[in-house]
Amino acid sequence: MGDVYFGVSPTADRVAVKVIRRHLLADSTVRQRFAAEVESLQLVWGSRVARLEAADPIGDPAWLAVEYVPGSTLMEYVEQRDPLPLPLVAMIGAMLADGLDRVHQAGLLHRDLKPQNIILGRDGPVLIDFGLAVLTERDDYLTDPGAVVGTPHYMSPERVKGERDQGAGSDIYGLAATLVFALTGQKLYSAAGGLPGLLLQIVDPDVLPNLSGVPGEVAPLLGAMLAHDPTARPSLPVVRTRLLAIATSGGVPVIEMRRRVGELTFDGSTEIMVPPEFADPIQNPEEDVAAGGGGSDDGASDDDIGRPANDGPNTGVDPDPPRRLPTTLVDPEPSDRPRAEVGWLTDRLRQQYARRGTL
Repeated sequence: MGDVYFGVSPTADRVAVKVIRRHLLADSTVRQRFAAEVESLQLVWGSRVARLEAADPIGDPAWLAVEYVPGSTLMEYVEQRDPLPLPLVAMIGAMLADGLDRVHQAGLLHRDLKPQNIILGRDGPVLIDFGLAVLTERDDYLTDPGAVVGTPHYMSPERVKGERDQGAGSDIYGLAATLVFALTGQKLYSAAGGLPGLLLQIVDPDVLPNLSGVPGEVAPLLGAMLAHDPTARPSLPVVRTRLLAIATSGGVPVIEMRRRVGELTFDGSTEIMVPPEFADPIQNPEEDVAAGGGGSDDGASDDDIGRPANDGPNTGVDPDPPRRLPTTLVDPEPSDRPRAEVGWLTDRLRQQYARRGTL
């Protein structure tokens, strides 16, 4: 959908700014999904979720800013180092189960739980990117029947089949697949047959996920979380309780395991600091760049500003060249840019008001 940049507010708050790629803006479905992401983030809370700071889903470009969480993604950590030991993975899983439970209490599903969407921060794992989240009670859908939206290796069978009635079990499946990767560095199914072959394996109840290499202490729980029937999967409170028991089975208390997760998985070298030249952020550094006054003369390097904060998956589309984003999140002056098409948003609001007579 877009690129994520490191941004600085006028009061020097650090944020991650997600900007939709311009060539996608003509697609009303993308705009609706992005607006739904903003709507979802306003309802999500808790220490395991990157909080929303500001957004403009109908802007040109459309963007949102969330709390900047320094650290590697779980995917980066495992690929650059090694799979994590069982006690740490069990504690990370318990913390994520706790965070997901709060997400579900808000009436939401994440729907794209995977190692790339988990940042290992100073205080443990944090969930990011609710771009595919939908309200569980909504009666309109942004994905056409039969369309596959997500990362196949971490998608539940019901998601691959495009079933409408997807519940918390879909996120529980994604959490299990993520924990298997954290423990082994492997995925659940072989991709030797390409995407069609992979999807066929996932939806076939007779093809079991590959749990070889998973420690015996946690294999039964992960196997239950990966059950083909979503109603057979354990609830998140049960998952959290059983993972905590595994994490503390060596006699180490929960509070110490939590400390170890942050100490042993947080990579401080990934943190982007505000350059000294931006101690008092200017309103719009892009103006200086356009006028020829930017570049190396302003002291801000490409390593600090104007590059994606976390590289997303390869979409097959070349991203826009690195550029410095405005340090303010709202233009203070009127703009001559073309007015964005918001007819779809008007229609959506009318539908919501028609359904809610109390508004």
